[in-house]
Amino acid sequence: MTSPGSTPLPATGPTGPAQVAPTVRPGPAAPPTAGRPPAFVAAPVLPRPPSVIARRWPGPSGAARPMVLAVLTAAAVVGASVLTMVRPGLGWLVAALAGAAALGTAGVVRSGTSSPVVGRTEPTEPGAATGTATARPGATGAPGRVAQVAWAATTVTLVAVGTVRAAGWLFVLCLLAAAVTGTLAVTGGRSPLGMLVAATLPPAATVRALPWAVRGMRDNRPAGSGIGFGRIVTSLAMSAVLLTLFGLLFSSADAVFANLVGGLLPDISPAGVIGWLLRLLLIGGGLLGGAYLVSRPPDLEGLRPAPSRPAHRLEWTLPLVLLDALFAVFVLVQLTVLFGGAGHVLRTAGLTYAQYARGGFWQLLAVTALTLLVIAIAARRAPKATRADRLLVRVLLGTLAALSLVIVASALYRMQVYADAYGATRLRLVVSAVELWLGLLFILVGVAVVRLRADWLPRLVVGTAVLALLGLAVLNPDRLIADRNVDRYLETGRLDVSYLSGLSADAVPALGRLPEPMRSCALGEIANELPRDGFWATNLGRERARRVLATIPVSASVTDCPGLRGW
Repeated sequence: MTSPGSTPLPATGPTGPAQVAPTVRPGPAAPPTAGRPPAFVAAPVLPRPPSVIARRWPGPSGAARPMVLAVLTAAAVVGASVLTMVRPGLGWLVAALAGAAALGTAGVVRSGTSSPVVGRTEPTEPGAATGTATARPGATGAPGRVAQVAWAATTVTLVAVGTVRAAGWLFVLCLLAAAVTGTLAVTGGRSPLGMLVAATLPPAATVRALPWAVRGMRDNRPAGSGIGFGRIVTSLAMSAVLLTLFGLLFSSADAVFANLVGGLLPDISPAGVIGWLLRLLLIGGGLLGGAYLVSRPPDLEGLRPAPSRPAHRLEWTLPLVLLDALFAVFVLVQLTVLFGGAGHVLRTAGLTYAQYARGGFWQLLAVTALTLLVIAIAARRAPKATRADRLLVRVLLGTLAALSLVIVASALYRMQVYADAYGATRLRLVVSAVELWLGLLFILVGVAVVRLRADWLPRLVVGTAVLALLGLAVLNPDRLIADRNVDRYLETGRLDVSYLSGLSADAVPALGRLPEPMRSCALGEIANELPRDGFWATNLGRERARRVLATIPVSASVTDCPGLRGW
């Protein structure tokens, strides 16, 4: 007890005096504020929203598995060793198969832990924390395994064209198509916007994959958990060095053995080594970017343009009605050509075959492409809320697609007239194939218009284009061109020998049917540029040409070769 005014004694505890908190006298109360926090309370800091790349393409957050890096390295070494840069051959197919196997391994062997993304669950390393979300098809963000496998198989098939056909221009087209299908195989884009974005991802994936690969190379696994990347690479390097060293020694010791494995051994000259290293870097970088994409594919499913405001019925109906009327008038004229014969039209217009075909084909090709654009825009902007609106869309757009088919047929007929008059060429064959593909495309567009759904159309556009190119490869275009020109020569006596002599070895069996001296004129240049292939440059078309040339005489003394120049 203390009396008023006395000093209080400190309280004592079991071990000594206890600390007493100082007395705080309350100050004057602050005036209340209406709806505002006190001045000393800090405003909450909101987290920054993730970027589009972080949301759509976070990438694998862990380290690359040593096994993945090892198979990528092995595939890059195989590709750099077997590719033939002068003439396409077996090496391209082997390189494509090795790359596909490596990327398939990267897709199966999941690497690292995946950062959780809204709307997705990713497989993780054993013992790693998992995010709870809704799983997407394919478990990796890809739209489906079937589509990926189909695009990958198509890519390998396109590259395999270089093993069976000797035409270099055809192989270049197949390589460009293989770049598209290979990108779709590792990214999984399906919508038009998703496909366009997917085309830009492989170079960025190679750059983003470098830290991922470095983390994997630094991964020193403890005993019992698997071999590290460094030891795998060391084993592969030692195997390659030993095989090359002893192979060269055995080759120098025995001529038969040298002929057997001569094409398998690498070129160890300075130029050969530099070229090999450049190919290794390019192929390795491409495979690394592909493995980064298949390990955690981007989310391209939501990349669709925002729905646009439907146009008023008059806004799109009047232009389409007038366009349909214009197409109908043009189609009536074309039907006159188809049924009345080109001769009547040529006499009426005062044109030649060349003027008639060349003066209209490219314009009709442009009309076909623009018509597809008009149909796409109209199908997007046209209202479809009522039954009358949907019926109007089907009638107007369906009519436009049907009339466009007649225009495609007219363009094909013009090219046929020109080819009959002046002979077949690569350009005429390719543009005819393009027109056939556009005709198929208009049929697909008509189906989409009837169903009022076109989400499947972008994939079929790419798929049918690839099938058209593969169909052209199956037809063997250079031999087809040579056959048509030889048949035309046997009927009319007219032949452009200078053009036929520039075809590839695929045309040799057809050109062998020519009589002398035309045969020697057409085959002389091809025979001179047909050296023996190494093992990795093995090509079925060139091998067949060598067998044909071995059975027919080709005179090297023929110098005066008649020919007609054509477009």
